[in-house]
Amino acid sequence: MATTEKSILNRMYFVAGCLFIFAIAVGVKLLNIQFVHGEHYKELAEERTLKNFKIPANRGNLYDVNGNLLATSVPKYDVRFDAVTVSDKNFEENIGPLSENLSRMLGQPASYYSQKLRAARANKQRYVLIARNLGYSDYMKMREFPMFNLGAYKGGMITEQSTVREHPLGKMGERTVGYERRDENGYFTRVGLEGAFSNYLRGTDGRRLKQKIAKGQWKPISDNNEMEPRDGYDVVSTIDVNIQDIAHHSLLRQLEYFEADHGTVVVMETATGEIKAMSNLGRTKEGTYFEKRNYAVYEAHEPGSTFKLMAMVAALEDKVVDTSQVIDTEKGVVRFYGRPVRDSHHGGYGKISAAKAFEVSSNTAFTKMITEGYKNEPSKFVDRLYSMGLNQKIGLEIKGEGSPRIPHPQDKSWNGLSLPWMAFGYGVAITPLQTLTFYNAIANDGEMIKPRFIKEVKDRDKPIITMEKQVMNPAICSVETAKKVRAMMKKTVERGTAANIYTENFSMAGKTGTCQTEYWIEPGRYIASFAGYFPAENPKYSCIVVIHKPNRRKGYYGNIVAAPVFKDIARKIYTDTPVMDELESLEVNDEEVNTDFEKYYTKIQNEKLLMPDVTGMPAMDAISILENLGLEVRLNGKGIVKRQSVSAGQKLKNKQTVKLELS
Repeated sequence: MATTEKSILNRMYFVAGCLFIFAIAVGVKLLNIQFVHGEHYKELAEERTLKNFKIPANRGNLYDVNGNLLATSVPKYDVRFDAVTVSDKNFEENIGPLSENLSRMLGQPASYYSQKLRAARANKQRYVLIARNLGYSDYMKMREFPMFNLGAYKGGMITEQSTVREHPLGKMGERTVGYERRDENGYFTRVGLEGAFSNYLRGTDGRRLKQKIAKGQWKPISDNNEMEPRDGYDVVSTIDVNIQDIAHHSLLRQLEYFEADHGTVVVMETATGEIKAMSNLGRTKEGTYFEKRNYAVYEAHEPGSTFKLMAMVAALEDKVVDTSQVIDTEKGVVRFYGRPVRDSHHGGYGKISAAKAFEVSSNTAFTKMITEGYKNEPSKFVDRLYSMGLNQKIGLEIKGEGSPRIPHPQDKSWNGLSLPWMAFGYGVAITPLQTLTFYNAIANDGEMIKPRFIKEVKDRDKPIITMEKQVMNPAICSVETAKKVRAMMKKTVERGTAANIYTENFSMAGKTGTCQTEYWIEPGRYIASFAGYFPAENPKYSCIVVIHKPNRRKGYYGNIVAAPVFKDIARKIYTDTPVMDELESLEVNDEEVNTDFEKYYTKIQNEKLLMPDVTGMPAMDAISILENLGLEVRLNGKGIVKRQSVSAGQKLKNKQTVKLELS
């Protein structure tokens, strides 16, 4: 018995000792939490109930050269209601007027909002959604509604701001304007001007302190931010919306007619290198076109005969040929290591000068000219191309520039066909913008200028950075050589392969290009191109047009597919910016004439105009016509005008609103 009691007593002592040790451990842990790690746990508790949320800064605006918006950030607001923080008195006095105001703005009956707010109060909800994506003006109006005008605490109004990037041009020039996006892993994708100049456009984010409430929701502590966001700078690009519109629609019409796979157009100001327009259109499965990829920047491909300009400049600079040198085209076929080189003209051109060979784009003449001139020293030809920068990227700010490929005799892939094939643009690769940069240099007497996409960076109206012309190479060739090849390009349009686009109304100069592509897949796939500048005598703009894989049954040569786009762009730019001579003022101040004119003008102004038919027109053209008639235009959608709210032929009133539905 005594043994049993002793055993029980020992167990009690053991349990008591364990409890004592446990109590000591708990005490030590409490002291450790309180005094050693106290601050850490306080911060952790605050993090779980209070948290700083990022307020994204508004990106700066992106403008064209004339101040037209290409991209802008529009603030949007979500409005919620804290049904707990409002006093009974304020709630009952204001719920009726508030519901009526919400009904007028948002469209639901006043009873709907009254019931919703009362239910939220009964259920003690603190984060009830009232409206999403309000514009700034509607948001400011809602702040003045009864109850909401009492502030965040007394009125229960909770607002959350976000920004949406909008592009007024829509799909036109979409890849050129571009975007910046961030994925869930924090990696950025930067495309076009938005991506290239994001360091200027992107501002500094702000912070706002919020408190965690029921159901894992977060409510702002106050109306004020912990740190206000700083908006990004505005960027003024070199793009001209008018020229962009011309280039886009000219390219689109040609792609649609020839059912081509894709194409690109670039227009550059000759003297400055400023890019005035860049359009890149790819075909969808449905046969429509949109800005799919920036082909002008990234797509390096065999250029075909537009590369003959580079070959001719190299040969003239190295004095292995002269413009008057006679070359036998040998009935349009010559062979190298058993492989034929053919002219597009059956039977060849007979014996012609080197200059004439350029005009008619004779493959046989160029292969013979380059091969015979450099057969003992092919590296001399390639080194000349390298010295002109044709093997190097331009170094564009826009991401994704393609790498040019100009093979060298030291390469393992070099063989006996490399030199003759390079003479007419095969076996090499170059992007459209790199080709245009070279052509632009020839128009500038050999000065190669880096293509430029922005003019200045502004902080509101204050310029902080102004971009200047960048010279990549002051002389890719002699002025004499530049003048010789410019004369050839002018003759190419007047009587050569591009004679089909010649007009007496304005002068152009350039070179056609036709090249087979993907011939390892199947024959009959072509790339049609045209590169040049205008006016021919005093170049103002240079331009390149490249169209891939047109329907060969409709045509595939550069002069048929690409050159008409070049002419259409040049014609419309000439029309918009005609050459004008300065004359002395012919103004005559005659009181009788002035009086008669005022009477006539008043009569015209008082007459009611008739509504034109704008269906089928591009939106930009329709807007221009209607706004010139003094009408207010409202758009629904993007693209081509499908329907108009005012019928054609109907009498119009000044400042009348016309709604256009776009396809």
